[in-house]
Amino acid sequence: MSSAYLLVSHGSRDPRPEIAMQQLAGLVRNKLLNRYNQVASNGGVVSPHCEKLVGIAYLEVSSEPLHEQIRQFAKSAFASECDRLNIIPLFLLPGVHVMTDIPAEVALAQQAIGQDLMIDLRPYLGSYPSLGKLLAKSMAAIKAEVWILLAHGSSRPGSQQPVEAMAASLGAVAAYWAVPPSLESRVKELVVAGYREIAILPYFLFPGGITDAIAQSIEELKLQFPMVTFQLAKPLGASTELAELILDLVDR
Repeated sequence: MSSAYLLVSHGSRDPRPEIAMQQLAGLVRNKLLNRYNQVASNGGVVSPHCEKLVGIAYLEVSSEPLHEQIRQFAKSAFASECDRLNIIPLFLLPGVHVMTDIPAEVALAQQAIGQDLMIDLRPYLGSYPSLGKLLAKSMAAIKAEVWILLAHGSSRPGSQQPVEAMAASLGAVAAYWAVPPSLESRVKELVVAGYREIAILPYFLFPGGITDAIAQSIEELKLQFPMVTFQLAKPLGASTELAELILDLVDR
């Protein structure tokens, strides 16, 4: 089947995440084009228009609801000879958005477009084990005695478990921005335990308002604990490695 790809993120009023989403879509598009060229060179038949069709959509902070964004993109995909649309939720936690909101929007979109083009809702990005390799790469560039993996957090029961598992696999401890345990409480625990070099890895896709707030919070922690050296890593960001991981997620 010929497939199109729609990357879905939360959405933000900050322009930086949208710029990063556009960059990431371009990287995924280039990866698909390379695949198309390889298939074509081996005598395979793939629609070049379809294989380069990668779009972005937002669950919130958009002028149109997600199901309408999906419907419009699906219309373009069908016109480009695609018969399948992969929806890829670029979310790191299995919160309400991933488990309830996006599936409901996808169902509305499928109902609107009928059976000419099938929508395939793929697993959310944070469920992919190889994501830890990208995080480990960020950690390798910074020397620290202990790491804190700082995620947004969710009130949905069980949503913290994947973060705890990811933190454990990285040899880090987990903290959350929106729910306990907070960054400050984790830092206090580590200071009492004798750590003096603490690094924080923001478990977020792109820079934005929250990562700015995290940086400001760390500046305040430096004043509160002058004997401790704090370092802040960058969020995942748009990269060729993330683009490849996304396509691997679709291929699973």
